[in-house]
Amino acid sequence: MSRTIFRLDASIRQQGSVTRAVADTLEAAVLDDLHPTDVVRRDVGARPLDGSVWGEAAFAGFTPEEARTDEQRAAVAVAAGLADEVVDADALILAVPLYNFGVSQHFKTWYDVVSTDPRLGPGATTLTGRPAFLVTARGGGYGAGTPREGWDHATGWMRRVLADVWGLDLEVIETELTLAEVTPQMAHLREAAHSLLAESHQAAQERGRSLTLRLRSAA
Repeated sequence: MSRTIFRLDASIRQQGSVTRAVADTLEAAVLDDLHPTDVVRRDVGARPLDGSVWGEAAFAGFTPEEARTDEQRAAVAVAAGLADEVVDADALILAVPLYNFGVSQHFKTWYDVVSTDPRLGPGATTLTGRPAFLVTARGGGYGAGTPREGWDHATGWMRRVLADVWGLDLEVIETELTLAEVTPQMAHLREAAHSLLAESHQAAQERGRSLTLRLRSAA
């Protein structure tokens, strides 16, 4: 039985991206031990969605089909195609970094657009209980007692919409201090940063193996 993994990447970096690298580790752990498995990829960091699609698709939801504009019909079709990728997947991997203390605009646009599809809108139960992994990274430290405690305005929001709105069985892999290697003022944190990154890759391997067992048992 073939399984399908949906993977979304939101990093604007193709090389040196921590979220891409950790998600690669998780994906590899699944693909190495679960055959056959297809991966449907959506790279909104490299190929962002047109922000105007969301408005057109959202207003189309309040417009009788026969009265919709061509732009609204096209936006609804885009949203449906994006939603298909999610709905048809057995599990989701979402690799989304923290940008400017908030949610990646590319991920937010994607979420807004797919949420206009009735299968993924508020109150929908299409994804309830489906396994999903949020891989996120932060350049600095945002934990309790740090100068920027509470400045991460992305992870909490993503947990809310993915786990509470969509009902996904969500696990989060977080990596901090990712800019220590290239920031002179953070040089004293580089050893800690290396340890945190290694822990994230280890967690990704373990979660990937757990997902393999889960998908096998559900077959």
